[in-house]
Amino acid sequence: MVDSPAIIEQLLASGCALSGSHSLEELLHLILTSSRDITCSDAGSIYLVDRSTNPAELIFKAAQTFSLPDVSFQETRMPLTLTSLAGYVASTGYSLNIADAYGLSADTAYQLDRHFDQDFNYRTVSVLVLPMQNQAGETIGVLQLINRKQQADQIITPANALTLTQTYSASEQKIIAALASQAAILIDRYQLQESIEDLFAGFVRASVQVIEARDPATAGHSERVANLTVRLAEEAHAVSQGSLRQVLFNDQQLQEIRYAALLHDFGKVGVAESVLHKEKKLYPEQLQSIRDRMFLMQRQWQLECAHQKYQQLLTGSLIHQLQADCFHCQQMQLLDQSLQIKLDRLAQHWDLITQLNEPQVMHRRGFVENIEDITRDLQELAACSYQDLDGCWQPVITNTEIEQLLIPRGSLTISERDQVQAHVIHTYDFLKQIPWTTHLQDVPKIARSHHEKLDGTGYPQGLTAAEIPIQSQMMAITDIYDALTASDRPYKNRLSIEQSLAILQQEAAQQKINADLVELFQQRQVYQAVGYREDI
Repeated sequence: MVDSPAIIEQLLASGCALSGSHSLEELLHLILTSSRDITCSDAGSIYLVDRSTNPAELIFKAAQTFSLPDVSFQETRMPLTLTSLAGYVASTGYSLNIADAYGLSADTAYQLDRHFDQDFNYRTVSVLVLPMQNQAGETIGVLQLINRKQQADQIITPANALTLTQTYSASEQKIIAALASQAAILIDRYQLQESIEDLFAGFVRASVQVIEARDPATAGHSERVANLTVRLAEEAHAVSQGSLRQVLFNDQQLQEIRYAALLHDFGKVGVAESVLHKEKKLYPEQLQSIRDRMFLMQRQWQLECAHQKYQQLLTGSLIHQLQADCFHCQQMQLLDQSLQIKLDRLAQHWDLITQLNEPQVMHRRGFVENIEDITRDLQELAACSYQDLDGCWQPVITNTEIEQLLIPRGSLTISERDQVQAHVIHTYDFLKQIPWTTHLQDVPKIARSHHEKLDGTGYPQGLTAAEIPIQSQMMAITDIYDALTASDRPYKNRLSIEQSLAILQQEAAQQKINADLVELFQQRQVYQAVGYREDI
């Protein structure tokens, strides 16, 4: 049988099929199918050895039964012992070729577990159990074939099992041993690949933790953006008409999108913490400093008023007794009134400062229209001065502080915004140092472009629509949405889903972000991938 051209051709075809498999599950079922086809086996199963546990375990990974096609199998774990057929082969590395599994003597170390036969009215007769050993000679799994039939289309029952089955020949055992060896190498490769992928996934998770530790205000942002972007990509993949019908992603490309989204903000590790955590337009110490200066000026005004009143009182007492219509008394009243007007105006200035200090997601209504009046009020305050401890006169508010208070949107100055925007470059420089596999090679480019705008007004490169990867266009939408709805941003209040979607639509109408993707995001309710709690 070994020399049969048909068998050799079938074995070569099986080897090619195994090498071309794309997942461990697919590989295991191909191994079983090929082994059963070559040997005309009615059933078969594969066990993998897990030596990471103590004690080691056998994992029941795959099974096929021609005579019972409707029976489903679930992955289970069992102790790695010498008492079972698979356990004996996995432990010793020896093969078993049994003519009748029910005929094993009681003193044999291993026995057939008959629970399957009893539960499903089956009869196991001939069994071939082979170790699957990698290049290092380590047994990583067990291939078990059951009931070598005389004809492939025969249905095995307890009544006919003994007459329709036969023992596996030495040549069949040799062929399947060769196939098992090749399969073991491929399984080893898949397990190594999974180990590498798990290692890299752990690295990505650790990187995200670094980002969130650096900027706790955005905790969970990277994971939410990743979930939203992958969901949006899946929805785009399902579109069969319109501009998105050609947007297609396989599983590897979706993984690439997920990694890019998880790591899109990693460059924030290079941004100053004071800028990342800035809640208001002024830093807390700046606002307190203005408050202290205004308090000093207020005290100086009060002291000056008291001194002037004292002078009036002194002059009046020398001339004549105080009277209701006394000129000096009237002057003191005027001094009190003048002081109160100045104090009231100072309180108005403070109220204006505290209002202006609050950042806005969008331009505050009336802010731009009244910018001249607001600026004039601040300049009026800047013209006021107080005497510091060295006797020098200082302005109550500086030009730098005025510029910060006049920021129309957000809390950052141009310089601070430049620092934050530089995180994209930091991210790209970091990601480019990673030796990405072929199917993940665009992760750096996708992450770098998530702040680009279709009209070229984005950063860092000022790309236009045709130059921005569609994956980045998706991430731009999800990044904006999460920033608007997140409850953990110290510099703003969260917006409702409706308000956030309205802002996305405005951005799309202005050719900033992809309108078709925004429509898909809303129609397919992609935002539900991360949920929203109205009570937060």
